[in-house]
Amino acid sequence: MHGTDLMCTSCKEAIPIRVGGYCPTCGAMSGRPDAPPSQCPECRRNPPPWDTLYFHGRYADSLRELIISYKFSNNFGRSHVLSALACTTFRARKIRMPDIIIPVPLHSRRLLWRGFNQSLELAKALGKTFERPILKEGLVRTRNTPPQTQFGHKERQKNIKNAFAADKKGIAGQTVLLVDDVYTTGATLRECAQTVKRAGALGVDILVLARTQQEPC
Repeated sequence: MHGTDLMCTSCKEAIPIRVGGYCPTCGAMSGRPDAPPSQCPECRRNPPPWDTLYFHGRYADSLRELIISYKFSNNFGRSHVLSALACTTFRARKIRMPDIIIPVPLHSRRLLWRGFNQSLELAKALGKTFERPILKEGLVRTRNTPPQTQFGHKERQKNIKNAFAADKKGIAGQTVLLVDDVYTTGATLRECAQTVKRAGALGVDILVLARTQQEPC
């Protein structure tokens, strides 16, 4: 692989981008992978607080292994591959170029424990490749919430509620691309998007590497 926006052939074959059979608003996958993207009934009835969700593929197999290895086993060499996937995803899916890119933040305690924020590393690659500014502290985590993996869908929403604060001065009047690594139930991203919108964002899109096979948000 050469650079953050190019992937070698073997990586592309091992981790192909999902081209169809998904909801462009929440990423819920259904039907054949080559079917045209189509908004799911839930997003038509109850739209999430963002406009479009970009994701590379299902949180499974090689993509899942890469993300877990990078986040929890300190395999920092995987950063280049995952950054390339993020750039490939945005290039393939993009509808609009954002004014600013904001990573989903970690609480300072969790950041100290892990040593890096994977969402910020992805945002840096996107910002460099597409020449967009990164608002590193556009969102800050104000509460050190328990890991979302401990909870079900409804409990996740309660756990993450009011856990973020936004840089209103930097966000007001801007279109925002929020970046994270994995979409599970959407509770964290929903709270982030709502916080950004309350800060005056004109529009919000989401980019994640992987989407779990969950019910629509």
